[in-house]
Amino acid sequence: METKDLRAIIEQVLQEMNVAPTDSAAAPAAAPAAAPVSEGKGLTIPKKGVALEPSVVEDGCLEDITEIDIRTQYLVDNPVNGEAYAEQKFAAPCRLGIGKAGARYKTLPQLEFRAAHSAAQDAVFNDVDEEFVKAQGMFIVQTQCDSKDTYLTRPDLGRKLSPEAVETIKEKCRKKPTVQIYVSDGLSSAAVAANIGDLLPAIMQGLESYKIDVGTPFFVKYGRVGVEDEICELLDADVVCTLIGERPGLITATSMSAYIAYKATVGMPEARRTVVSNIHSAGTIPAEAGAHIAEIIKIMLERKVSGTELKL
Repeated sequence: METKDLRAIIEQVLQEMNVAPTDSAAAPAAAPAAAPVSEGKGLTIPKKGVALEPSVVEDGCLEDITEIDIRTQYLVDNPVNGEAYAEQKFAAPCRLGIGKAGARYKTLPQLEFRAAHSAAQDAVFNDVDEEFVKAQGMFIVQTQCDSKDTYLTRPDLGRKLSPEAVETIKEKCRKKPTVQIYVSDGLSSAAVAANIGDLLPAIMQGLESYKIDVGTPFFVKYGRVGVEDEICELLDADVVCTLIGERPGLITATSMSAYIAYKATVGMPEARRTVVSNIHSAGTIPAEAGAHIAEIIKIMLERKVSGTELKL
């Protein structure tokens, strides 16, 4: 296209936009040379009329905000008594004393909040790695839920074993154990991955030291707490203990609990369960929790009660 034709088109467009043409606007501009960009550098978006220039980004990685211990994080500007407040905050992982930028959170706490929310979502929606489960020496069965969506929308199906699971448990587990332990994903696959490698062996070792007979541990996929009642009846165990991932929060997505019941029966009241909760690296550490659970089971067998009737 010739220059005079291009000029005519530009003038027509400017007239339709009610903009007076100028020599600089109407003249075809030479294409600017591309700014060289090397690895590890980026480009800033310029203001109108300003040429692109490369901006230097420091080499290396940004800090992983999920590794920050929020108990030590105190971001209030000019506090009246910051040391005393920070000392109290260290006692529990709470999002307090994080400061504000005007009426809003500062950038770092906001990013930490979003990261914690993402971790919680992943914990709920991801499945436990089956290879990890098998590496712990457990076989896998499933409830009547056929997917994660069904598990989340039909809690009743998560309390019932599938017909295939019933047959597998009958085939692979010993009948009438004193204690039957199993693991379930519950609402946090991350809790299983983070804790069960230390928690389950600690319980087994503790029960062995008390000379308490234990059945064959296994894994229940898409399980709710109530499925332990059917398992207890199926195997005729004296005590049943489920180690299950708890609903994740914004402080941790890896919390696990143990629900323990003496002579559990389908349809029994929830008050008959004894619970040990908050098992994770920043709560009750798995090895310590395992020893505590073994002791509770020992007391439960001696007194032949569980839940609210069991006074510890």
